Amino acid sequence: METKNSNEDRRVIVTDIRMPFWSMVTFMVKWSFASIPALIILSFVIGLIMAVLTALFGAMWGFHGLMFRNGPAI
Repeated sequence: METKNSNEDRRVIVTDIRMPFWSMVTFMVKWSFASIPALIILSFVIGLIMAVLTALFGAMWGFHGLMFRNGPAI
């Protein structure tokens, strides 16, 4: 019998997962709640990137002076 090296790839195909329905529902609810902080962080990062891009290239895109087009609001 031949011995195989530990560096060799091993392929696995999952054909079935046996998990009760309500356990799966609980898992999915926990998963959705866990994604909320990730979405908040992601939206903050995207907002920061968009703010930097607008600050750098806003004049090219015509965003300069939109707040004070008719003078400062009093």
